[in-house]
Amino acid sequence: MSVLRDLVDGIRGGGIEVLDLTAPLSDTTPILLLPEPFGQTVPFSMQEISRYDDRGPAWYWNNFTTGEHTGTHFDAPVHWVTGRDGEDVSQVAPAKLIAPAVVLDFSAQSAADPDFLLEVDHVKAWEAEHGPLPDGGWLLYRTGWDARAHDQAEFLNADETGPHTPGMSPACARYLAEETPITGIGTETVGTDAGAAHSFDPAFPCHSYLLGAGKYGLTQLRNLDRLPTTGAVVIAGPLPIVGGSGSPVRVLALVER
Repeated sequence: MSVLRDLVDGIRGGGIEVLDLTAPLSDTTPILLLPEPFGQTVPFSMQEISRYDDRGPAWYWNNFTTGEHTGTHFDAPVHWVTGRDGEDVSQVAPAKLIAPAVVLDFSAQSAADPDFLLEVDHVKAWEAEHGPLPDGGWLLYRTGWDARAHDQAEFLNADETGPHTPGMSPACARYLAEETPITGIGTETVGTDAGAAHSFDPAFPCHSYLLGAGKYGLTQLRNLDRLPTTGAVVIAGPLPIVGGSGSPVRVLALVER
């Protein structure tokens, strides 16, 4: 029997569970807010074209408006100045969109400290226990932040000093970009960087180092608590927008049961 037939039979028979790691996309989806004078993305919205009426008697369809980096989305290297000569989202090789994934769970630390930062030592300690990070795979960083995604203010968690959300230190971002074989990182927060990353050196180090190294980002994931620490396979399908810096994405995980 072929490998693909085994895969299909496993999914249909329940031996392989398909988990959706994607947040629903609607006009209530939290979006990143930048300070003046920077440009802003627009929230998601739909404009009805017809709905079984005189505008189209047998069909229902909509236009929609949103930014490339709204909701669960994919960051391509060209999104950041350090990756400006790299791939746009349409140029990412399809084979890279299906990859193994591991989950680093620091939800308890993030609950205790919303400014918690993943450090190199955390990653190395995880590797000592679970084995090396997957070659060509995803590091999914669980913080429990998806529980806040129902509310923009709670999700961004900002005060007069700026947003307070967990992320990675500059040293950790550089280590993952330059010294590990992963294809990219995935987070539950509005972006791959910590809320306070505007004040880091360099600013927004996950974007700067990882995208500059030709790696990718997945953000606003959910259901990471349902994944095993190792052994899942992630399928991430962004829209192939020519010249696009990123795209909303449907992220699925295959898990053996």
